[in-house]
Amino acid sequence: MKIDKERLYRIIFYSDTKRGRNFDILLMWCILSSILIAVLDSLPDIHPVLDVAFDIFEWFFTILFTVEYAIRVYVSKRPYRYIFSFWGVVDILAILPTYLSLVFYGYQYLLVVRVLRLLRVFRILRLMRFYSEALFLMRALRSSFYKIGIFLSTMIAFVVILGSIMYVVEGGTNGFTSIPQSIYWAIITITTVGYGDVVPVTVVGKIISSLIMLMGYAIIAVPTGILTYEMSRTSERGGICENCENKLRDTDRFCSRCGVPAKSEDKNS
Repeated sequence: MKIDKERLYRIIFYSDTKRGRNFDILLMWCILSSILIAVLDSLPDIHPVLDVAFDIFEWFFTILFTVEYAIRVYVSKRPYRYIFSFWGVVDILAILPTYLSLVFYGYQYLLVVRVLRLLRVFRILRLMRFYSEALFLMRALRSSFYKIGIFLSTMIAFVVILGSIMYVVEGGTNGFTSIPQSIYWAIITITTVGYGDVVPVTVVGKIISSLIMLMGYAIIAVPTGILTYEMSRTSERGGICENCENKLRDTDRFCSRCGVPAKSEDKNS
């Protein structure tokens, strides 16, 4: 029986057919199951009881993925291009740990790299429709980069000054053994983390630390406000759909309401 390589290639590498979609779904469940087996196998309470079962399942999935990899290489129009591509490397890394475990103990726990293969089946979820949303967020982040950079530079100078003051006020006997150590304390205090490994003892030190903690709540909101403002500006630059008058973003290629190509001019131009 002759194998139709073109048809098999379409099923394995694409999901625009029913069989291709079903193949991706089946592959996704196999990957998730193999990862679950590797995770459960690492539990000290379960491993001794189900050791043999885990080995059987692991070799089953490894052989299954090895066959899948061999088929991918066989049906590929350019096998070497697939082998050395990102997905080809990920696929081979997903099966190597089990074979390496025959020689080196512990390599089987590297099977969690199979989670990377889940990226391949994201296409069945049609996540590309969210591309414009991601692009919108990236443009807002890029627009606010310099503002956030200035804010972070100010914060660095702020914690250096506060750390130096606390080093002078508290001294090494209270845990502030150096300026870097004091700066570390200022950072975890102003971010409201507060590990508690270094705490002020003197009255002046406690007053300063109280002010820093109160300032921390206000400071955390600054980057959020900057990003929100830039996202609002980015959204306003999109214009209006000429067909249904729906509001557009500057990253929209098509109107989300009627599907007409976005040809409107920038409001701010």
